[in-house]
Amino acid sequence: MGMNKNTVLGYATLIMIVMGLLIIGLGAYRYDDVAGWGFGAVGIGFLAVAWVFNALKGRV
Repeated sequence: MGMNKNTVLGYATLIMIVMGLLIIGLGAYRYDDVAGWGFGAVGIGFLAVAWVFNALKGRV
């Protein structure tokens, strides 16, 4: 299977979206105190990086 740059960025985007949602869910359901806010912020950061990867998919 030939993987070019766009395929790699597509898989990276998918992995980052899944991990971002998992981290946000962990912060929302597991940690009810201040640590939950930190997990939520990191999850939103993961989603932002996934958005950048998705934007780069056709340009690299």
